[in-house]
Amino acid sequence: MAGPLDLITMGRIGVDIYPLQTGVPLPRVETFGKFLGGSPTNVAVAAARLGRAAAVISRTGQDPFGEYCHQALREFGVDDRWVTAVPGLPTPVTFCEIFPPDDFPLYFYRLPKAPDLVIRPEELDLPAIAAARVFWISGTGLCDEPSRGATLAALRARTDAGRGGRGGQVATIFDLDWRPMFWPEGSPDAAREHYRAALAHATVAVGNLAECAVATGATEPRACADALLAAGVELAVVKQGPAGVLLAHRDGTTAEVPPHPVEVVNGLGAGDAFGGALCHGLLAGWPPERLARYANAAGALVAGRLACSAAMPYADEVDALLAGPGAEPGNAPQGSPS
Repeated sequence: MAGPLDLITMGRIGVDIYPLQTGVPLPRVETFGKFLGGSPTNVAVAAARLGRAAAVISRTGQDPFGEYCHQALREFGVDDRWVTAVPGLPTPVTFCEIFPPDDFPLYFYRLPKAPDLVIRPEELDLPAIAAARVFWISGTGLCDEPSRGATLAALRARTDAGRGGRGGQVATIFDLDWRPMFWPEGSPDAAREHYRAALAHATVAVGNLAECAVATGATEPRACADALLAAGVELAVVKQGPAGVLLAHRDGTTAEVPPHPVEVVNGLGAGDAFGGALCHGLLAGWPPERLARYANAAGALVAGRLACSAAMPYADEVDALLAGPGAEPGNAPQGSPS
């Protein structure tokens, strides 16, 4: 891939082991499927499915599951040059249970330490990070060192490049991604200072109400958006589940969009599909309402499927869903990259 990438994501990678039976607790599950996983990785896959040049910065174990991650990234068309192995640490594995429509317990196996938390500042390709049109980080990357220092170093490189007027940056996105089990303290109060440090360098923040509360202390959607804007971002994206999504821009533009109707099969990948579609729309220069509708539709498609990474939709699928019942894929060009 020549020239700056459309998207670089940084953070979790691993293997999802998901039941091929729904409504069955793990002790009774007999068959499983193996999929590429990790939220920032899934976001890169989602963007690649929509025609964007995407890469991941992460680390795996030096083991067969690590090899699988590289193989899967390449098959999805995602650049894996910055995914490296950590000898002595296993590639993370995640199991889930599937109880539609809204109960999907996750079981993370990331001990003694996940390799993606051993991303080191000195290993980063800072010029490539600064040049990427969109750069995506997640809250989990802030939970421990050296990943925390590497994440903040990458964000500072973006900020410094922007101040210097270099490159064609479109957005630096902070996925608030609160997973208390990954934090040594497990406390939102302990995490908040690190979230605030990252928000100072982000131009877009994305999170649900619980995640926004960790980052800002606010609990109501509009208050969350206002607090995120006050923290320095230009666009706040507050996901509200059945109540839809609120987008608020620093220029005063807002959009509140209801979720796209879907019969849920597995809701775990919907947020990552939303994120990849959000990146796609930001790269295309879409206004907030169009961004929200497109991202909601991408999320709905994945929520209606079993897997996460392998379920990410193509642009013609999102366009067809937005066009309404009976529409044929390929008839609506609005999702095409630009």
